[in-house]
Amino acid sequence: MAENPNDVLHVEGGKPLNGTIKVRGAKNFVSKAMVAALLAPGKSVLKNVPEIRDVHVVSDLLRLHGVSVDVDGADGVVTIDASHVQLADVADVDTLSGSSRIPILFSGPLVHRLGEAFIPALGGCAIGGRPIDFHLETLRKLGATVDKEHEDGIHITAPDGLHGAKIHLPYPSVGATEQTLLAAVLAEGKTELSGAAIEPEIMDLVAVLQKMGAIISVDVDRTFRIEGVKELKGFTHTSLTDRIEAASWAAAALATHGDIFVKGATQPEMMTFLNVFRKVGGEFDVTDKGIRFWHPGGDLKPVAIETDVHPGFMTDWQQPLVVALTQANGLSIVHETVYENRFGFTKPLVQMGATIQLYRECLGSLPCRFQQRNYKHSAVIFGPTPLTGRDIDVPDLRGGFSHLIAALAAKGPSNVQGISLIDRGYADFRGKLAALGADFD
Repeated sequence: MAENPNDVLHVEGGKPLNGTIKVRGAKNFVSKAMVAALLAPGKSVLKNVPEIRDVHVVSDLLRLHGVSVDVDGADGVVTIDASHVQLADVADVDTLSGSSRIPILFSGPLVHRLGEAFIPALGGCAIGGRPIDFHLETLRKLGATVDKEHEDGIHITAPDGLHGAKIHLPYPSVGATEQTLLAAVLAEGKTELSGAAIEPEIMDLVAVLQKMGAIISVDVDRTFRIEGVKELKGFTHTSLTDRIEAASWAAAALATHGDIFVKGATQPEMMTFLNVFRKVGGEFDVTDKGIRFWHPGGDLKPVAIETDVHPGFMTDWQQPLVVALTQANGLSIVHETVYENRFGFTKPLVQMGATIQLYRECLGSLPCRFQQRNYKHSAVIFGPTPLTGRDIDVPDLRGGFSHLIAALAAKGPSNVQGISLIDRGYADFRGKLAALGADFD
């Protein structure tokens, strides 16, 4: 185990999680909306913001570029004034380079405001290749010059400004879709983006950009049409709820035989997850204030799941649910089609007593980029198997929360090391665990 005692959670498992917790805005939207504020001189206000580390990383990056950022964590309000944007010192930006993949999205807004952008080396979770090639190709098509030879990162300029273009994504990448939207709204002329991602967080970003003055239409065939405008203004917007965090707590209720009311959770963005949750044998009740998730007793049922882009089963949902599937009576199959290395988190589960076998073959029918590419991207889970507590090292954000669920469901003590990674996307998870009656310190 590592030496930092503050990065370790000691968990005594085997106790159902019962009670009420609250979730705020989506991590995968809030940080992008904060970047969007760069596009307009003036003040923007974002509400329902979770107090997570990613918000503070983006706040620091914005401040380095001369932007005023006020974060009210208690009320969940972030106020951004981007009236005075400036180039950040390369060394200062580099200090944050390993903290997040968000900096690449600064490209379009900075090029529009300053004529150039510097993007440091990128961080993020080690769950598989997330190349920025789509991002850079998009910027090039819009007229940017990309210098990848810079020793500290990537230098992007647009000597003649950005111009509308026809862009097709070979895969509906969320990041590349966001990149295109942020860069195209102020580009001269019209941009057509086909093969785009249409996740709820993307659509909320479109709503923000429209509030700012952008003209964006969406076709049913994953095509965005953006008409460039000359200027944008600040916005006031309330973030949609984090559907990943809500589903994670739902899986925790299932795995621990618990009963959790997730205040703030909303049904429309979670319909695909709710269908699977019901098939597994979990119960839920949708109310105006949130969704209650509980284990009704009896055996859980095995399921076959294939992750996919929206409106499919979200890749971030599968990791916590796999922990619950170790307690289902029979054989479950999970085919991961989004990230090739997402099953690295299963090794500690096996060490805790789970029966999980990984395969390189596509155990499903969806088109898959990883077919015959030697990645173990399908999992077979046989249950129910009792879990026993042990020492665990957190590998990434979602895998880390899944390990935490496993520790809570297991008999005996566990030491979960590297919990600072969980802080990136789960606001006050220790406080929420306490509210649910978890035994930890």
